[in-house]
Amino acid sequence: AERLVHAAAPADPRGRATASRLLSEFEDGVREDPARVAELARTAAAVADDGQPGAALRILWSAAMRCFWTEPGPAARTALLDVADRLPVPDGDPRIVAVTAYVAPFERGAAVLGHLRELVAKTGADPEVDRYLGSAALQVGAFDLAARFSAAAAPGLRAQGRLGLLPRALAVLAWSRVRLGDLAGAVPAAAEAVRFARETGQPFMGGLATAVQAEIAALRGDHKQAKALADAAERAGLAAGARPVLATVQLTRGLTHIGEGRFDDAFADLRRLLDPADPAYQLALRTYCLPELTEAAVRAGRMDELRDVLAGFEGLDTPSPALHIGLRYARAVLDPGDERFAEALGADLTGWPAERGRVHLAFGEWLRRQRRVVESRTHLHTARKTFDALGMTAWAERARRELRSAGEASPNRGPDARDKLTPHELSIAQLAADGLTNREIGQRLYLSHRTVGTHLHRIFPKLGVSSRAGLAGALKTLGE
Repeated sequence: AERLVHAAAPADPRGRATASRLLSEFEDGVREDPARVAELARTAAAVADDGQPGAALRILWSAAMRCFWTEPGPAARTALLDVADRLPVPDGDPRIVAVTAYVAPFERGAAVLGHLRELVAKTGADPEVDRYLGSAALQVGAFDLAARFSAAAAPGLRAQGRLGLLPRALAVLAWSRVRLGDLAGAVPAAAEAVRFARETGQPFMGGLATAVQAEIAALRGDHKQAKALADAAERAGLAAGARPVLATVQLTRGLTHIGEGRFDDAFADLRRLLDPADPAYQLALRTYCLPELTEAAVRAGRMDELRDVLAGFEGLDTPSPALHIGLRYARAVLDPGDERFAEALGADLTGWPAERGRVHLAFGEWLRRQRRVVESRTHLHTARKTFDALGMTAWAERARRELRSAGEASPNRGPDARDKLTPHELSIAQLAADGLTNREIGQRLYLSHRTVGTHLHRIFPKLGVSSRAGLAGALKTLGE
């Protein structure tokens, strides 16, 4: 298809619009010269001048996606914004919101967030719109909104048989849920994303989902698995030149090295995300590793370098929730004190349990070092309970060690049912808990209804239930 479109080489704006639209259906925006973004901006401008705003917007969306997977530079981003700003389309149009988020996640972050918060009430009407709004929310650090939009998109895309778009929605859903600490929800989404990416020939998307699986393994303290998955994701990311994949790989390696106590290595891993010359640099995602970077820097004695990073991030004029949560945490850990930690805990952390647990852990550690042992236990208890509930084993064990140092016995957490379910089983259990029949589950997961039944009979004893009627309660318990 690409060869035929290129061979036609239309010269008029309408022909170029059609050609660009057709190519956008087949091109994924990776493995190509980033200069293609500037070319698409010029084409979109010509098409808009020819009186075709709808076609111009489709071309802009194709170009905007490339701003996520590659880095075209500020000039190309400005050119895209110039075209978007003069299109006769309302500011709150979901397509313009998504394009703007991809192209200018900081400069236009406030406007994008405002529109997303209005549009989230309308999820479910169009799964494709939900999908790209989920991606838009990811760009501006609103992971809670990204998860909501993407979760709404997946069933509709699946029902419509749009399997090429499905792994994209699932990958964003998994990425966002991990950052929020919802590992139980991220595991099946990532597994499905890997599977459908493989089946639809999207290795770069499979690489992103595999990188998310690596991050989950790191958070659970399975360092060997995290390293193996990160290596596999890196191969896919390098082959495609996909920056988000490589950024997530470096985040995973940083988490793994923090868990192993190798803080200099962790800092080096995470520092790569901030270097524009590094293939792991991604304009938006680089700002979301600040809590991990802070921990690595402080424990490695690299505070001066961290202060330089913070100064740069403080200058970003954006209300990005993830960035500001990270900044509050970094300020508290870098210059600890009661007021700093109170400020970090005073942020709106509704829906961000992992970040709340992280602040409680750091506060408890600091209080214990200040010999305020009794006060420290309250925060350490909260951190331990939070991380146990989220399945973030590595962080829960840190809280346990601190509690023991504070003079309180804190027995190790035994394995629970969540650890015993495979990602595939967790997907089936959640769908069954939602009320789907075996046949409906099979249609979603491309299994026979008999195979689904066999899986359920294996799942029941693992969750301590005797029938599907008990699944919802058992799964809810895992998330508490």
